[in-house]
Amino acid sequence: MNDTIVVTDQLTKRYGGRTAVDRVDLTVRHGEVYGFLGPNGAGKTTTLRMLLGLARPSSGTARILGGRPGSPAVLRRVGALVEGPGFYPYLSGRDNLRVLARYRGVGGTEVEDALDTVDLRHRAADRFKAYSMGRKQRLGGAGALLGRPDLLILDEPTNGLDPAGMADMRRLLRRLAEGGQTVLLSSHLLGDVQQICDRVGVIASGRLVAESTVDDLRETSGVRLRAEPVDLAVRTLARVTSAAVHREPEGLLRIELPADRCAALARALVHAGVDVHEIGPIDQSLEDAFFEMTGTVEVAS
Repeated sequence: MNDTIVVTDQLTKRYGGRTAVDRVDLTVRHGEVYGFLGPNGAGKTTTLRMLLGLARPSSGTARILGGRPGSPAVLRRVGALVEGPGFYPYLSGRDNLRVLARYRGVGGTEVEDALDTVDLRHRAADRFKAYSMGRKQRLGGAGALLGRPDLLILDEPTNGLDPAGMADMRRLLRRLAEGGQTVLLSSHLLGDVQQICDRVGVIASGRLVAESTVDDLRETSGVRLRAEPVDLAVRTLARVTSAAVHREPEGLLRIELPADRCAALARALVHAGVDVHEIGPIDQSLEDAFFEMTGTVEVAS
């Protein structure tokens, strides 16, 4: 199979005078879990809708599985959950999936398999309207899995799930990717994305501001040091390096240097009579990187 599953070129969507998605170039590769992150209103859901053929681009192009978004040939190979699950309220969970299965041309055994996968078989006979938000989300996930699609496009797949359900969903998505399926998901839960995603695209104000691996986005942001006496440590650091040294609470020092300088700094400090209690790299979290790139203080779905 071609390594590229999703590719967009200058993908743009305008509503009147407002640009919701602005010249986005993203690439999703076969067998990966790709996290699509952005603040509320950044253009995540609009982008996903264009990839599914639910919204027409104002300009630019997108190719999904080598074809046009929304074409029958492509949709047969895509499973999706966007803007929450929509089912018939008075049908049971199982009967709703049977309706979807007929549309997708798959057998009834896949319905039962999908219910087992999302741990919903024990409530499959209940009407959809009686489901909690978490169960509705699970049923939506089951619907997306019908037909074993090559690509899953999921908008906030853990929304409404309890901690155990969220952990189950994380394991499921990793298992699907390891089995050769590709997952493109949007999420506001950066901890989840950090745990399960291979690569991440960050969108802000309609523009894709970063696309990289999670590890690359979480680049080391300096060296943290705990030493005594602090004043002697600061004077020694000023003598052996020109890097900025910042005093932090609880007697910590932060030095703007690459992590590979830790050993040399420790030797210089000990030689100067400084007691080094702790020294190591500062690993930036995905959350810190996200806030820095988007200029936001919180993420919304």
